[in-house]
Formats: sequence, structure tokens, C-alpha cells
Amino acid sequence: MLYRSVYAEKSISCDITSLWKVISLPSNLDLFHPFCKKNTVIKWSNENSIDQIEYLNGLIFQREFFEWEENKGYKLYIHQIGKPKSRVEWKIKGDSYKSIINISVSPYLFNSGNKYFNILPYHLITRPFLLSYLKSVTSGLKYYLEQGKTVTKNKYGKHIWFS
Repeated sequence: MLYRSVYAEKSISCDITSLWKVISLPSNLDLFHPFCKKNTVIKWSNENSIDQIEYLNGLIFQREFFEWEENKGYKLYIHQIGKPKSRVEWKIKGDSYKSIINISVSPYLFNSGNKYFNILPYHLITRPFLLSYLKSVTSGLKYYLEQGKTVTKNKYGKHIWFS
């Protein structure tokens, strides 16, 4: 059971179909992710999709999708090759005028082992940095959908883990 997650939510002035169209595109992170150097597709097939994110600092993570609901969102695992997987969920809701994106991450490190031992590192380090990261990603998505422009690298500031 997953018990620790971090999420960011952003309201976007677009209909839910437009939001879904962007987040379900192959290599979609190239359009709006401020820390993504390159988003390479390995296989793009809804809940069986696999892609890789090369971050600005050279780290490469793989995303493996396992659930896909059109106009609702998807779930995936993300990890560096050969390392444990964290669970990520992208949820969308809205109507023909406004949409809301919610991205939540359940980091593997703090959802295994002794939860009492992990409490301080989680709240003092991981949660604040992960929240900052997710706010930048959701802000980038909002910018792309509302302005129609690709997000520049580090648009919302550098990130200690990924820039």
C-alpha cells in the first residue's frame, strides 16, 4: 500500500479534450516540461507505452504506463534503469471551458522500509523538492496550452535534482 505521495494541481483555461490531446501525445514532455532535455518514445500504445526522459543534467528515467483512461488520465511507473520504481498518476478533470491537471508521485524510497525512519528525510528533503518539481511541470503544461508556445528550459527556475 502506498502511503506517502506528493502532488501538484493546476487549473488550465482549456477544454478537457485539448488537455488530454497534449498529455497523450508521444514525446509530449518535449512541449512543456521545463527540465526535460529529450523525451524519447520506446513504444507508444496507451497503457503499454514506454518512453524515456533525459533531464537537463543528463539523468535518464524510463516511464512505463500501466493504466490509460481517455480524457481522465493515466498511471505509470518511473525509474532509472536497474533501480526501483516510483508510481506516478496524471489525473484530469474539467469541462469545455476549464480543466484541472493533478500529478501525484509516490516515491519508492519512502513507501518501503520503516516509515518512521523515513519521516524526517521525506518531509525535510524529498517532499519540498518533489513539490517544486511538480509545480514547474504543471505550470509548463498550463503555459503551453494557454500560450501555445513550447516551454523554455528551466523556465520556472533551476531544480537541484534535474537541471
